[in-house]
Amino acid sequence: MTQSYEVLLYYRYFKLEDPDDYAREHRKLCEELGLRGRIIIAREGLNGTVSGTRESCARYREVLDADPLTRGIAWKIDQEGGHVFPRLSIKVRDEVVTLELGEDDFNPTDLTATHLNPSEWREAMKGENVVILDARNDYEWEIGRFEGAILPEVPSFRDLPGWVRAHRSELEGKKILTYCTGGIRCEKFSGFLLKEGFEEVYQLDGGIVTYGKDEEVCGEGYEGECYVFDERLSVPINRTGKAKTVSRCRRCGGPTVRYRNCAWMPCNAQILLCQSCEEETGRYCDSRCREIRLLSCAAVIGE
Repeated sequence: MTQSYEVLLYYRYFKLEDPDDYAREHRKLCEELGLRGRIIIAREGLNGTVSGTRESCARYREVLDADPLTRGIAWKIDQEGGHVFPRLSIKVRDEVVTLELGEDDFNPTDLTATHLNPSEWREAMKGENVVILDARNDYEWEIGRFEGAILPEVPSFRDLPGWVRAHRSELEGKKILTYCTGGIRCEKFSGFLLKEGFEEVYQLDGGIVTYGKDEEVCGEGYEGECYVFDERLSVPINRTGKAKTVSRCRRCGGPTVRYRNCAWMPCNAQILLCQSCEEETGRYCDSRCREIRLLSCAAVIGE
């Protein structure tokens, strides 16, 4: 497969006066370049992941790198054979990542934790009195995480502050290392931890994706794959030759990283399902959804 397309993962925190006007201009740029993907724009900055031809992605990076607001973006780039998004979505929201701190909200340009590059992170994980804290949703860390990490069972990023307050005793007095997919959630989450009174807080600069691309660490210490928000669903990280699958098929319990959506549309739950089980029982999260859908189909045929 010719890898003539690129997938860009990126973010930039900055202070934006008119996000609606910025979004209109940004949409015009993306449409002219034929880009697809998901972009969030807010008063606090920009968060996006897009796919397009190499030429279009190069031009997109050139434009954003020349803009004083977005200059300095640390681009994460994957080579692909085509688009990994079905369409372009650009939305204006209150936050580029939703932590919902209300009156206590802040911009990470004003407060965030110390960044560790991949080599520094690898060494820090081996230190004493350290806790590694995953800042992603539960369905993300289910298919991959750093070995020994604390995995908060939260379905949404906005649930993390409540989890931290409920599990404070597990973190107090520790050196906290926190990480996410591309780094953007940790920019704000690490600042939240500092505001909560935790003194030693560090974040993985560029997130899991950057860690996996680093030629020195080669993803060492990461188990499974990394969940991504496009049609690929997951990408490999550990390139040491010691990678292993940690996620399990919901039905048979065998190792798999295949995420599928339940075939009963009102449910549409995302589930881990190996190919054999899908072929044998269908793409359902449980027998109830399967029975309801089959009954619905039979009723339609009966009409």
